[in-house]
Parts: sequence; C-alpha cells; structure tokens
Amino acid sequence: MSQGPMLRGSGVTLDTIFSETNVVSRKTKIVCTLGPACWSVEMLGTLIDSGMNVARLNFSHGDHETHSATLQRLRKALSTRRGKHVAVMLDTKGPEIRTGFLEEGKPIFLERGQDLEIVTDYELKGNSSFITCSYKSLPKSVSVGSSILIADGSLVLKVKEIKDKSVICEVLNKCKLGERKNMNLPGAVVDLPTLTEKDVDDLVNFGLVHGVDYIAASFVRKGSDIDYIREVLGSDGENIKIIAKIENQEGIKNYDEILDKTDSIMVARGDMGMEIPPEKVFLAQKYMIRRANIMGKPVVTATQMLESMITNPRPTRAECSDVANAVLDGTDCVMLSGETANGEYPENAVKIMARICCEAEHSLNNDALYQAVRNTVIYEKGVMDGPESVASSAVKTAIDTAATLIVVLTESGTTARLIAKYRPAMPVIAYTSSSEVARQCNGFLRNVSTQVIGSMIGTESILFRAIEIAKSNGWVKSGDSVVCVHGMKEATSGSTNSLRVLVA
Repeated sequence: MSQGPMLRGSGVTLDTIFSETNVVSRKTKIVCTLGPACWSVEMLGTLIDSGMNVARLNFSHGDHETHSATLQRLRKALSTRRGKHVAVMLDTKGPEIRTGFLEEGKPIFLERGQDLEIVTDYELKGNSSFITCSYKSLPKSVSVGSSILIADGSLVLKVKEIKDKSVICEVLNKCKLGERKNMNLPGAVVDLPTLTEKDVDDLVNFGLVHGVDYIAASFVRKGSDIDYIREVLGSDGENIKIIAKIENQEGIKNYDEILDKTDSIMVARGDMGMEIPPEKVFLAQKYMIRRANIMGKPVVTATQMLESMITNPRPTRAECSDVANAVLDGTDCVMLSGETANGEYPENAVKIMARICCEAEHSLNNDALYQAVRNTVIYEKGVMDGPESVASSAVKTAIDTAATLIVVLTESGTTARLIAKYRPAMPVIAYTSSSEVARQCNGFLRNVSTQVIGSMIGTESILFRAIEIAKSNGWVKSGDSVVCVHGMKEATSGSTNSLRVLVA
C-alpha cells in the first residue's frame, strides 16, 4: 500500500528529544544587537564563538563615535579568529511619531472614559487634559473611531472629534504616562519621510564610511522607499544589501512590491503588534516568510524572541517555541535585541538561541521541503531562469547522490542565495574572492558558510582546493559525493550555468 502524506512531526522521536544538541550543524543564522552588555572585545569574541553571524548596530540609540568604537572592537575580536565572517547591520532609527514634554517634566495620570486632546503644537507642554504630538498631519491621517496607541500600547485612545490642529480622544484604559512616548496609528497612511535627516546622515557618514554590509530600513511602507534608499547609498553603496523592516499595515499591504525591490525582509513584530491585532501577528509572520521563501529573499524574524533573558539566565518555554516556530516557518535568521545589547546573560542568549534553531531544523524533512519549494515556485512563477534552474537542480542532484556537501563558486553571492532557497539538508560552502560577499552570505543565507580565496580564476584548481579544505576540516571524507556549482565564464558575476558531481 502506497504511503500518502504523513502528519507533521513524524520525524520527531524519543532519540531527538533526549540526544545532545549538535550546534555545529546549525543552518539558521543569528543576529545580535550590540550594546553595553557586550561592547568589550572579550565579550564580542565570546558572542562570535557562541554563534553570532550578524552584528546589529541600532541607530535609535548612540552616536557615530560610539558605534564606530564598537565596530573597531568587533573587528579586533575578529582579527584573532581566522576564517570567521561576521556581517555588520546598520539599523536605522526611521521616521517616528512621539508624544511631547509634560508640565514640570512629571508623568500624568489618565482615567478610563475621560477625554484627552492631542495637539500638533510640539512646543507646548502637556497635562492630564491634553498632550502634544510630533506628527503635524495627525488630524488628516486619522478619522473618527480610529485607534491611537501610545507607549507600546499601554495607553489606548479612540478618536471622537477631529479639529484643524488637534484631535479629541476618549481614554480607554487607566494609565500613567511619561514624556516622549512612541505613538502608533493602526491602519493610517502616514505622511512621513522614508528616511529622516538623521537616517541619511547615518547611511552616508557612517554606513558608507565604515563599510557596513546591510542597511535595515525601518518602517518601509512601499516599494519606492527601497528605490530612495538605493539612491541615497549611490554607487559607493551599491553592494550594500537592504533589509526592509515591515512594521505597519501599509507595509504589509504593499508587501509584494517591497519584496520585489528589496534584498531581504525583517519581520519586525514590535510595532507590527501595535498596527495589527496581536493575535494576527503570527499570521503576518507566516505570510511574509512564505512569500520571501518563494522569491528566494532572506528573512530575519525579530523582536522579543528571548526577551525574558534580559534578566533571566533561561528563556520561557513560550519563547523557545516562538524561536522554533519561526525556524519551522522558514526564517533564515533570528534576532536578539535587548538580550545581547543590555541583558545580563548575552552569551547564554546566543547559545540557547543556537540550540533551539538546531532542534527545530532537525525536525524538518529537507528532501520534502526541497520538493515543496520547487513545486510552489513552478506553480506561482511558471518558469525559472537559468541560474535558478541550475541551483534547484544542484540540490536535487545532491539529494539523489546522497552528497555530503554542496560547493558554490560565487562572485556576488547570488548562486549561494538561490541554492539556500531550495533548503538542502547538506551544508553549502560558498567560495568567493570578496570578503564583503563572504560576510553577507554567511550572515543571512540559511545553511551557507563561506571561504575567501585569492582569485576566482582557475575553476579546476579552486574545486580541487575546496574539496581538500573540506576534507581537512572534516566536512567530507574520502569517497563522499560533492556537488559543485559554478559558471563557465570564470570570475564573471551572473554566469552560473554548470554543476557537476565530484568524489572527494
């Protein structure tokens, strides 16, 4: 009798539950936010050794001098770890809406059911009857019945009346409110710039100067936002990868056009949880990851993944499940924020994150996952171009020949990205002559590690050397099949059209 589809989880056994986690085989990448808790060279080295793939610099905090000093310490830590590649992410502050200052600088106390006016004159100082707002177009962006969330949702307001330069709201919950709190307008199309003056300064005078690998662009709302960011980066930053952070309803609604233009996606669940009902966030996460998987664009899942580890040495069971489910959804990277930036246990957070990722990965059937990705791509896109067809065929060949390794020769990282898209079970090693490409591929491509070589000239000798390196590192043994992917035109980006099976 033929065996039909099996219930999910059939690969989980008692052995997988009780056996020791093999973190060496981890495929999902880890982004660590740098901050006071891990600023020292020693702790940065510890995070690298524990599994950090991307170092995130959060430009919502700190200045150029502080971030530059952190970057120098990171590079010092890397200088003693030959062969380690850690990418650098500049995460922009982005446009924001905040409440203003208060009389005497003291918090105000609001009662449920009272009226509260929000005025757009930011020079005024508020009290328990009115507060100010940094967003001049507030009266034009909301309507009667709209919700306004303040201070991460700790204060919920409902718009009752709209005036020329203010709105009158009903307070829906009792709240103690301080100064300069963040404000969300769920469902509103806001009139804010893609990049603020500060963001442009950060990109041009830090990102380009210090050679960052990724720009994580906050509050991306439409495809043209990506075009503008590329324009600001110019030719000097044409190789920097852009990660579009999807944080509001407008970004979700325009997701496909954003995905088409960006290099990568970040599912930024913090503000998203203010913009859409919290019970819908997991649906948005699954939707965005699936669409990105089909396009072969890397995805970072972020916000509160191991939040309790800011103060505790162990995560909650719910947090572990959250990380694991993101991996099962198909995320390429998971991100730590306060856990590493200002938490008490940054090393523990990275190590536990790595172990959770590994356990989730081990429960997947990668062969079935390959077929699912391929079937979906063919169904939704119709045909593949040449490089993607070669990448898909390389993974299928690796499955059919029980290969233990896929070797990719890549100039730009595109071939490595396309192979990672088809989720091979065996590790993928990308050989490139570019340190930047090595960092970027190692940073956010699932199951891809990188090796930098002096030149991409001489395919035969490079493949021979690649297999010898793999054998010396214990990645393959003599007699193993190795699938190799490269182009016929040596040292030419976009020329991938060949695959072969070699015996180690």
